[in-house]
Amino acid sequence: MMCCPRVVASIRPTIIFLSESPAAVPRPFDLAVVGAGIVGLAHALAAARIGKRVVVIEREPRATGASIRNFGFVTVTGQERGATWRRARRSRDIWAAVAPEAGIAIEQRGLLVSLRHPLSLAVARAFLDTEMGEGCSLLAANERAALPFPAGGLAGVLHSPHDLRVESRLAIPRLAAWLEEAWGVTFRWGAAAHSAEPPILQTSRGPVEAEAVVVCPGDDLATLYPDRIAAHRVSRCTLSMLRLADPGFRFPGAIMSDLGLVRYLGYAALPEAASLLAELARSHGEALADGVHLIVTQSADGALVVGDSHHYGPAAEPFMSARVEALILQAFREAVGLEPPPVVERWSGTYASAEAMAMFVDAPAPATRLVMVTSGTGASTAFAIAEEVVGDLYGRDMAAVPLAARRPRD
Repeated sequence: MMCCPRVVASIRPTIIFLSESPAAVPRPFDLAVVGAGIVGLAHALAAARIGKRVVVIEREPRATGASIRNFGFVTVTGQERGATWRRARRSRDIWAAVAPEAGIAIEQRGLLVSLRHPLSLAVARAFLDTEMGEGCSLLAANERAALPFPAGGLAGVLHSPHDLRVESRLAIPRLAAWLEEAWGVTFRWGAAAHSAEPPILQTSRGPVEAEAVVVCPGDDLATLYPDRIAAHRVSRCTLSMLRLADPGFRFPGAIMSDLGLVRYLGYAALPEAASLLAELARSHGEALADGVHLIVTQSADGALVVGDSHHYGPAAEPFMSARVEALILQAFREAVGLEPPPVVERWSGTYASAEAMAMFVDAPAPATRLVMVTSGTGASTAFAIAEEVVGDLYGRDMAAVPLAARRPRD
């Protein structure tokens, strides 16, 4: 994170037009957040918690981007060791506190990783020996027999109690509404920000005055600070996503396959994963080439959200491949031991991506931050990232600031 002087409360400039009286001029905001995806909403919450007057500026009339197109899976288990894993743990705790206040249902808790290969079992055991494996376990034979899908032919099943899942297409709008109602955050929907240089931000719906700004552009690489984004070699990742019909039973948690053990760095960086990768390259080379691994989550109506694949480039491709979809469904068969239910919905996901970089914070100016999650972990880490950024911006220890909902003082 780039070090810059902190924002200090000072005399705030006010623009007064000759035709208006001073009383008619709205007060400036303390912080403007550009982007109403999960990263932007997390920063709005963090700033509101320390009493800041916040406005969120979003170019779309409602949330339509990466944050509502994913699984809503707040993943702790398997995240990269170190900062990303710690951020995921903190963000999970904030989700758990915020969700009931905001009327967001936690649809599932926990994770089951279906281990088909003996080499996958070796990776799982190595994972359990790390600090990241605390509280996780390999299911005993009787526990595997109690699962609602065939598990007898598996080498093992890794269970984690640490993860949770929300319905992202519902959770993101509800989170925004709660920020407005409970915390007094202002939203400017359908306002594209053309410049973000406090104290004035120029938008398609007129200027906005704010002392500081946090730009959370999602996978928009061209509108604000494109040179700084390009310096981090950011591209886009496109995902194939599916919704399957209710299988007629409830999964006890989210499901992943052992393809994820060579993708998620909490496992893949372990020495034991090298042999597994070589084996999967022989047996599942086509799936690995298309970035296919498996996540299965379940919605309140029983439907399954299933994915995904990963294809990288400068643009998010709108076209989904039937071949790649077949690879995802084959991964479902192998992990669950059942035929997948009918596909009822298809869509493409997208997120900003950069090699060997889970996220970055840049500081184009003392009162400006550019924040991008570049690893598809926004839902899993955004709340913790926001605490770090807002804490640095205002010189506050966010760990000491309560999460209880209250409207900030005027």
